[in-house]
Amino acid sequence: MSNLMKALAKTKPEEGLWMQHAPVPEIGPDDVLIKINKTGICGTDIHIWNWDEWARKVVPLNLITGHEFAGEIVELGKNVTDLALGQRCSGEGHLIGKESRQSRAGKFHLDPDTRGIGVNEQGAFAQYLRLPAFNVVPLPDDISDDIGAILDPLGNAVHTALSFDLLGEDVLVTGAGPIGIMAAAVARHAGARNVVITDINSERLELATRVADVVPVNVLNEDLKDVIPRLKMRQGFDVGMEMSGNQAALDQMVEAMVMGGRIALLGIPPGKSPVDWSRIVFKAITLKGVYGREIFETWYKMIAMLQNGLDVSAVITHRFQSDDFRDGFETMKAGSSGKVVLDWT
Repeated sequence: MSNLMKALAKTKPEEGLWMQHAPVPEIGPDDVLIKINKTGICGTDIHIWNWDEWARKVVPLNLITGHEFAGEIVELGKNVTDLALGQRCSGEGHLIGKESRQSRAGKFHLDPDTRGIGVNEQGAFAQYLRLPAFNVVPLPDDISDDIGAILDPLGNAVHTALSFDLLGEDVLVTGAGPIGIMAAAVARHAGARNVVITDINSERLELATRVADVVPVNVLNEDLKDVIPRLKMRQGFDVGMEMSGNQAALDQMVEAMVMGGRIALLGIPPGKSPVDWSRIVFKAITLKGVYGREIFETWYKMIAMLQNGLDVSAVITHRFQSDDFRDGFETMKAGSSGKVVLDWT
């Protein structure tokens, strides 16, 4: 193995990422070295590419970005005994601390000392990645590298969708980005009666119908108040998943919920947003903020669902070789694609 690798890094304080040669990471006794096969491009990566206000505050220069990946283990730390060379894997990109009350209680996804690969630590847009063995998620043979590379965002969708009981419920998803679409597919797989997904992007709504049995609603052309009687729902939606970060979408969702409805919030608004709290109080609505994945319960459940018939493969709409990463990022930035996967093999 050469001691240098190709890696995509933020080397300048301006728009873009740059392919460079970087040292292959050296692993510690509790780490593994993963040869990267496929990576997914995330919305976070677009923020880093654009070098927006959030990225300038959080991301250090010369960082190798990327956190959605699938690959195989090529080196084991001396203390690692439960993994094997050649083992296919993905991994949890949140690197947790061990001192907080949440972490010591096993609520790893709530650890306030969490650091993210590709955001705070060297990431997966490279030929090799160092990862703590604790974070490795082995991939079963029946899950492809393409799907393995999008398990991180699928995990966000699963965590959001499974926040509330879905069996027999009427579900509203606002935001037909890839995670919103996958959340709608999970809701359908988990036994929801009706799943409605809203957006103003007709191409992404059409993609949603290719991924799952959902009712697409373009809110520029159709009112949710008309959809509710059409689907023979008496009052409104039982469960909402806000995936867009758009204030108008949240307001529409609150109005469309039944009394006592439950809403899981994954979308991140740009800055502060005005909220009509009296409407939420008088409708007795439960709100839950969702961050990342429950480590490792979400991984267990989503792999089980994938092995039991959940098919989100159509959400991957574009594939590029890693050397063509600029085309991949431009495709994502255009706003009409599903997931974009880069091939590093």
